Amino acid sequence: MFNTSIHWTTFFYLLIDTVIVLITLYQALNSNRNLNRFLYLGLLFVAYNLSGGFLPIDNFPGPILIQYIITYGIAITLCVYIVYYLYKEYDIEVLKFHSSIRNLSFVAGGSFVLLFVIPYYFTNSIDSSRMLFTIPISIIAFFFLMLFYRRISNPVNPNKFILRRNKLSIISVSAVALLPICTVIGDYQWITFTVMNSAFYAITIIETDRYLFFLENKNKLYEVFLFNKEHVEKVNESKFVYGNLTRREIEIAMSILSNLSYQKIANDLFIAKSTVSKHASNIFKKTNVRNRTEFTKRFSSKKK
Repeated sequence: MFNTSIHWTTFFYLLIDTVIVLITLYQALNSNRNLNRFLYLGLLFVAYNLSGGFLPIDNFPGPILIQYIITYGIAITLCVYIVYYLYKEYDIEVLKFHSSIRNLSFVAGGSFVLLFVIPYYFTNSIDSSRMLFTIPISIIAFFFLMLFYRRISNPVNPNKFILRRNKLSIISVSAVALLPICTVIGDYQWITFTVMNSAFYAITIIETDRYLFFLENKNKLYEVFLFNKEHVEKVNESKFVYGNLTRREIEIAMSILSNLSYQKIANDLFIAKSTVSKHASNIFKKTNVRNRTEFTKRFSSKKK
């Protein structure tokens, strides 16, 4: 298309991702919701589709290696950010945080330089350099996927909302794990970009599902978000759902008001009990109460 190497499927995904980013930007500017991380994720997918779809091109200034560094660099950054997003937004921690994010970045970036950039510089062979880089990365990616699956799999969990989230999260991480395999297969954009964009659409469904979940439970938390009088006159559909709590804190607060123990909340959300305690402390601080007992007494008895 357009006298370039971009496939029509890649261009189609680019249009969809751009629309999602614009809708997210509109929501972020016209509501009290903090959507920065999702917005950054969407922009990375737009950049991924642009660079991977249109590059390489013949009239690009400089050696062709620069174009490969751009496309692979954006793809690596996107994959690492997906893992980071799942951790920060949903507390899904496979290894220790620094192991799963920082070390993952170092391994991916270092492997790209040592196994792709340097071999390509000396051999000028894209096929051999691609093979040398993607095979070890594929092994690491599937090992990470296995750990991720084991970490969040719990078929007896009664929380359907969390189960849906975890299944969609597995789709996202699976797409990341499959990317090196798709790269080894060759330049089949309709395969590679379909796999990768499925990760974005899975996360988009998660965020939509979470927003609907908050709307369904807004009455339970109505007084929590309106405890400060300065918010009362400014309330609208978005603001009294989100207030000044993060989206994860809202989920924890709803569970606390349902009289669930911290251990039960941890089990339902697939996170550590200490993580629940940390979120609870932030909730109590933001709602101007000293402890769980005071929080429950103050807000459980008041209904919209």
